[in-house]
Amino acid sequence: MTENQPFIFPKWANLIPLLIPPILLGGIATAVFVMWYWASPKHIEVGYQPTQPIAYSHALHAGELGIDCRYCHTNVERGAKATLPSTDTCMNCHKVIKTESPEIKKLQKSWKNNQPIQWVRVNAVPDYVYFDHSRHVNSGIGCATCHGRVDKMKTVHQKEPLSMAWCVDCHKTPEKHLRPVDKVTDMAWVAPDQKKLGATLKKDHYIDPGLDCSVCHR
Repeated sequence: MTENQPFIFPKWANLIPLLIPPILLGGIATAVFVMWYWASPKHIEVGYQPTQPIAYSHALHAGELGIDCRYCHTNVERGAKATLPSTDTCMNCHKVIKTESPEIKKLQKSWKNNQPIQWVRVNAVPDYVYFDHSRHVNSGIGCATCHGRVDKMKTVHQKEPLSMAWCVDCHKTPEKHLRPVDKVTDMAWVAPDQKKLGATLKKDHYIDPGLDCSVCHR
């Protein structure tokens, strides 16, 4: 370059190489934050409320009518999966109740054709996670702890994130959620002193949830 030849780039262009590393780092940090925070189950899955093939109201059945959770979810005390009710279970009542309702007509069709209703699952954990409903229910973890006040939901939605951090928090301090086993399905039940009761139940029933990876990942 001769003495009189003009510069191709302005002098401030010399700062560009110095700005590239912090810009890249800032972009990566922003992407990580967005994925960690906004793409977490708390923001993506909480509130999930799919449309079901039959407009079934938990607020009516579990709330107003007071039907016990275990009438429909028959395996919740005995196995890993709570199970969904068969059409036969529904027809125990609806052979004579609201038989002319359009929604019950769908139920009757399912029953006559021996075809199960294809309910859409609302609450789920990944396939690589082992979760046993019976272990939690028989330890005194109420249905409302994980599923919220289902008895007030006309259409069920996911109340909690069901994420690893959420589960681990409960395993670390189960006394925050423990209740008498006979109150597990009582959605409205509230302990007069949860801290004291939880500590007592934890001690008396030797409740000590594991924190090893193999507890949930088998």
